[in-house]
Amino acid sequence: MDQTELRELFSIEGLRLLDSLPPFDSTADVVRTVSELRKAGHPAGLVAAVLNQARLRHRAQAKFGSFADRMLFTEAGLEQATRLGVAAHHAGRFSDAGVKWVADLGSGIGSDALAIAALDLEVTAVERDEVTAAIAAYNLAPWSNARVEHAAAEEVDLAGVDGIYLDPARRDGARRLRDPGDWSPSLDFAFGLAELYPTGIKLGPGIDRELIPDSAEAQWVSVDRDVVELGLWFGAVARPGVRRAALVISDSGTAELTAADDSADVDPGELGEFVYEPDGAVIRARLIGDLARTIGGRMLDQSIAYVTSDTAHMTPFASCFRVIEEFPLDKRTLKREIASRGIGSLEIKKRGVDIDPAQFRMALAPKGDASGTLILTRVAAQRRALLVERVTAV
Repeated sequence: MDQTELRELFSIEGLRLLDSLPPFDSTADVVRTVSELRKAGHPAGLVAAVLNQARLRHRAQAKFGSFADRMLFTEAGLEQATRLGVAAHHAGRFSDAGVKWVADLGSGIGSDALAIAALDLEVTAVERDEVTAAIAAYNLAPWSNARVEHAAAEEVDLAGVDGIYLDPARRDGARRLRDPGDWSPSLDFAFGLAELYPTGIKLGPGIDRELIPDSAEAQWVSVDRDVVELGLWFGAVARPGVRRAALVISDSGTAELTAADDSADVDPGELGEFVYEPDGAVIRARLIGDLARTIGGRMLDQSIAYVTSDTAHMTPFASCFRVIEEFPLDKRTLKREIASRGIGSLEIKKRGVDIDPAQFRMALAPKGDASGTLILTRVAAQRRALLVERVTAV
C-alpha cells in the first residue's frame, strides 16, 4: 500500500464505503462490483483501495476472527502479523510477570500491541514504515492505553518502559539466517535489550539454533500443525527451568511440552502397529524423545522424526496412524498395491527419503473410490513404504 491508497482509505468516504460493503466473496464478479461502485459516483482510486481492503479483511479472519472486520491491513503486514490467539499468549507473559508498560518494537500492523493493550497494559507500538505505522494507529485507536510511534526500533526513547517485545524483520537478501545482522533490528541489538528488560523476541522457526542464547527460553509455536514462530523469552517473562518448549494450538485447545533442554532421543526399534508423526513444534524444539517416552514409543530410525509403538495413544503433540501393511519403497510394487485396493485419494508423507510426493503420486496413478495414506521413510536404515490409516480416537 502506498501513500495515495492510504489517503483514499482513510478518508471519511473511504471508511464508510468499506464498512458498507457486504462480506467479501472471492468468487463474486469483481468487475461488476467495480462497475456498480463507479456508477454510484465513487472515484476509481477509492474503489480500488476499498475492494483491496475488503479482500484483506476476508483473508485476515483466519488470524483475527471477527476482529478483522474493524481492522485495516497491508499485504505484507497481514502476512507477517501474529495470529491473535498466539499474540494473547505473548501478552499474557508480560501480564503474569507484572510488567506495566511494553514497547512493541517492529509492531507491524499492531497485532501483538492489540493483545497487550487488551490486558490493560500500557503499550507503545513502534514501526519504521510510515504507512504501516498509520495502519497500526487505526487498529489500536479503540485502546486509550496504546499509542504508535513512527520510528526505528534503535532510535525510540524507552524511558519508563519495563518490558520489550521485538519482531525483527528479515533483511532483504538474507536467506540462511545464520548472521545476527540478517535481521532489522539486528539480533545483537535485540539480545542487548534482553539483558536490560524482560524481553520477548519473535523469530521464524527456521532460525539457526546456534544463535539462540543460553539464557533464553525458546518456545516453538504451531497452529493447526503449522509451525508459525519461534519465541525467545528473557528475564521475568521466561519461565524458570524451561529452555525448550513446544506450544501446540488447534481447534481442540492448547497444549505444551516443556523441558530444561533438548530431550535425549529414545532408541530405535522394530516397527509397531502404530506410527506417530510429531507436531512440527515438537520436532523443532527437539523434544521428540520426551514425546516418545510418554507414549511408550521407539524411533523408526535414529535420524528420522517418526515414532512407533504397539499401542495407540491420542496426544496433541503427534498424529497417530495405524499400520495396515509395510512394503519396500518400490514404485512398481506400490502401484500394484494401490490399484488392488482401489485407492484414488492418496496422501503421501515422507521423511528421510529424497522423493517429491507430488511426482511420486503421479507415478503411482491412484484410481478408485477408496482413500489411503502412504508414509515413505526409513525403518532401521532401510527405505520402506507404510500404508497407514489415521487414528482419530482410541
